[in-house]
Amino acid sequence: MKNNITYIMLLLGTIGFSQNWKTNFEDAKNQAIIENKNIVLVFSGSDWCAPCIKLDNNIWQSEEFKKEAEQKWIVYKADFPKKKANLLPAAVTANNKKLADRYNKSGNFPLVLLLDKSGTILGITGYKNVSPQEYIQLIHSFEK
Repeated sequence: MKNNITYIMLLLGTIGFSQNWKTNFEDAKNQAIIENKNIVLVFSGSDWCAPCIKLDNNIWQSEEFKKEAEQKWIVYKADFPKKKANLLPAAVTANNKKLADRYNKSGNFPLVLLLDKSGTILGITGYKNVSPQEYIQLIHSFEK
């Protein structure tokens, strides 16, 4: 019983601090309009792209980024996994391909864009071997 309670508390703690990545880009844009926030759009190959995995582990999963994103941005990850076990639902894959046709025609991974609430590109970057705070500052530099 004690182990079950511990497991439940860990699970709830993980859910409470999980990243709030949107799964529908139109919903993300609508929320950005309502909340008057910019959108961080990330093109990722979550199960095959080494820099994407590093960016996820070092930046997106950091408490600093999670806190800043919750307050300042709407975040959307257009993921393109290759392993069969990690494939996304067909509708999400189709939407991510449409986003790539618009914002990532060259097929760069990872590609990180800051968009305004209407979808206009404010800045573009990719993987940087920097601290979460430095990466946050880089994204904010696009807002000026």
